[in-house]
Amino acid sequence: MLASLENVLYPVVANINTYLSNYILVFLLIGVGLWYSIRTRFVQVRCFGEGMKKVFGNLSLHGGRQESGMTSFQALATAIAAQVGTGNIVGASGAILTGGPGAIFWMWVIAFFGMATIYAEATLAIKTRVTDEEGNIHGGPVYYITTAFKGAFGKFLAGFFAVAIILALGFMGCMVQSNSIGSTFQTAFGIPSWIVGVVLVVICGFIFLGGVQRLAAVTEKVVPVMAAIFLVGGLVVLIARIQYLPATFAMIFKYAFQPQAIIGGGFGYAIKTAISQGAKRGLFSNEAGMGSTPHAHAQANVTDPHDQGVVAMIGVFMDTFVVLTLNALVIISTLYTPDGILATGAIPEGIGKANLAQTAFGTVFGSSLGAAFVAICLFFFAFSTVLSWNLFGKINTIYLFGKKSVVVYSVIALVFIFLGTVMSNDLVWELTDMFNNLMVIPNAIALFALTDMVVKSTHGVGDQLKK
Repeated sequence: MLASLENVLYPVVANINTYLSNYILVFLLIGVGLWYSIRTRFVQVRCFGEGMKKVFGNLSLHGGRQESGMTSFQALATAIAAQVGTGNIVGASGAILTGGPGAIFWMWVIAFFGMATIYAEATLAIKTRVTDEEGNIHGGPVYYITTAFKGAFGKFLAGFFAVAIILALGFMGCMVQSNSIGSTFQTAFGIPSWIVGVVLVVICGFIFLGGVQRLAAVTEKVVPVMAAIFLVGGLVVLIARIQYLPATFAMIFKYAFQPQAIIGGGFGYAIKTAISQGAKRGLFSNEAGMGSTPHAHAQANVTDPHDQGVVAMIGVFMDTFVVLTLNALVIISTLYTPDGILATGAIPEGIGKANLAQTAFGTVFGSSLGAAFVAICLFFFAFSTVLSWNLFGKINTIYLFGKKSVVVYSVIALVFIFLGTVMSNDLVWELTDMFNNLMVIPNAIALFALTDMVVKSTHGVGDQLKK
């Protein structure tokens, strides 16, 4: 029965996603990012150094328990935990397989403009957040959507967003993460995916019950460590394949504008596929414009919204230009070079987005160690994402249904985490993509509407407007 339901749902959801990603998502993401890049005088360039100093200048993995909310770094770590997940490994793999190596170029474009977008999102999250009678901070798109649009229209957009994010991240998104963990652990260690699902449910349930403070304590320690382990492993592969790196970068730029040479089809079809894959997977990876990470940044104990805005930009940079790019370089330099199994663009049987990175690392580490390394990294990436996404869904559940709904929401989320380990990979991805795409629409509308509020907070731009 489950298989027949998947067969019916998959083509319907895939068609919706094709329309959204090809005709709406690309224009909205690039449009919002370009708009804010211009209006803030390219804050992602001007204030990049300031953001790096704020993140790494007083880096600490022991932020301590806050009376409410989180430290700025804890908020960033929670945001990066959401951003750095399966989108960086499985998502990037799927983009390369479907859109060719050139899809990575379009991911870079999305991320560059996305840094300005996420600056705006974080700034607005700080400016519009509210504190309840118990001292708990609530912030995110629903609060700046209702700031932008008063009355019934604002409530409708906020409600639409809240429902979409609960389904996209709180439920479906967690299925993607657990699905990837389960499949990679089964490949690497032979552990049945349902057993992995049970373990995940137990660990996640314990952290969910601890609230924001327990989540912050976990993410501020897990995120830096998991990123460092993956970066070291990736650099080892790149050093071993260093003679292919010039050709690897050449392929990314060549196939960004000549994708038909590697994925086949006519030029129009190929370029549309490369760009849409870059946009869709780029969104899922860095989440700029999607409206998810503002929930984490709203928790930051900062007084100046600009300060958290520039910190948020570093999250997108680390996600796409460091972690995702490293994974992409490993895949292309090992599998798409003349001695690679994907050199012609033809995909051998048994190779898919779920095991592409494992295959790539396995060319240098050996198949067993490569599979194990990626499985362990993916576990930490996806696990930390589940924790952050659960928080984002919880904030919106409280917005819609009140605090009493949290227990019911958490139980349903745990059920979805388990189901993800035993369901079809393709359907889970398509469902998540659909709700991710739908989240962008109300969030982008509010971002455009609140441009002046963001610009007035932007140092070097807003200061001039005040004179």
